[in-house]
Amino acid sequence: MGETQVTAQEGRSAAGPSPIAAEAAPGTAAASSTPSPASGKTGWQARIRSLRTPGRPRLWFEILLIAVSYWLYSLVRNAVPEQKAAALANADWIWSAEKSLGLAFEESVNHAVNSVTWLIVSMNYYYATLHFVVTIGVLVWLFRRHPGRYAATRLVLFATTGVALLGYYLYPLAPPRLMNGANFIDTVLVHETWGSMASGNFKNMSNQYAAMPSMHIGWSLWCGLTIFALASAPWARILGLLYPTLTLVVIVATANHFWLDAVGGMACLAFGYAVSRVWYGSLPHHLPKWVPGARKGRLTGLRAARLPRPASEPEPKAKAGADAKAGADAEPEAGVEPEAGVEPEPEAAGARRS
Repeated sequence: MGETQVTAQEGRSAAGPSPIAAEAAPGTAAASSTPSPASGKTGWQARIRSLRTPGRPRLWFEILLIAVSYWLYSLVRNAVPEQKAAALANADWIWSAEKSLGLAFEESVNHAVNSVTWLIVSMNYYYATLHFVVTIGVLVWLFRRHPGRYAATRLVLFATTGVALLGYYLYPLAPPRLMNGANFIDTVLVHETWGSMASGNFKNMSNQYAAMPSMHIGWSLWCGLTIFALASAPWARILGLLYPTLTLVVIVATANHFWLDAVGGMACLAFGYAVSRVWYGSLPHHLPKWVPGARKGRLTGLRAARLPRPASEPEPKAKAGADAKAGADAEPEAGVEPEAGVEPEPEAAGARRS
């Protein structure tokens, strides 16, 4: 009687799959392959999620993006109606507001620095060149040394610049050097400094009444905070903080901006960081330095688990020599627990019955 039961059990264990399971398997596959009504939504969510995940920046794309973006920025900024009367009226209001606060120091700084010729000429060239040179240099440094943080930090810069265009349109403002009845010195005209888009031979190529907000401050503070947050050398972090501070002195000494324009630039930068924080879910300097998988064996810090090959499957000849050199390290040792997430290979059927 007992043998009969064993035989019946063995017969059931050796039997093929049940007809119900055989019918359910194709149905399951068909159901998984058939798109559900929510599959489109899921696809869009996956696409958005991939866009929000920092990836390895591509050099040609970044060069093209920055060039086109700056061209559009210049085009839109210079296409904003100059509105001279409104810009001069706004300048008078800001100057009066600063006087009421007891902080109208721009004219004194402008005259004091202008009395030192080599200093004011240096500041004129500083104003005309470093605004671009340092910003591009920081972008290149991020691209090479912090690729995982590059896209998020670049988004801060782009969002800052984008909202500044709105400020130029909504609040036209004349710089101090163009105010009526004021005693400011246009240092570029006086010292015939080359290269300024605000005065001299290039003044017709730039909107003269787009002083609020100051992107010299917005961009320099972006550079300074980025260097301070990501640089490892103490001297580099100190220079990062000094750069926007010196830029503030330059824009005031050359009579190109009020100090309140700098406050506007800081507000635009805060908006840029908020946009990047919402999109990437973290501030740029909190993101990983390297893009996972961008550099083989260096960025992820992980080694793929190597499953043991079944005895019935021959070892490929190409790998046999390499594995022989690897020695015992290539195969897991007996009695060692498998790595997390790796399923152990099932034993042979004969071994289970024995």
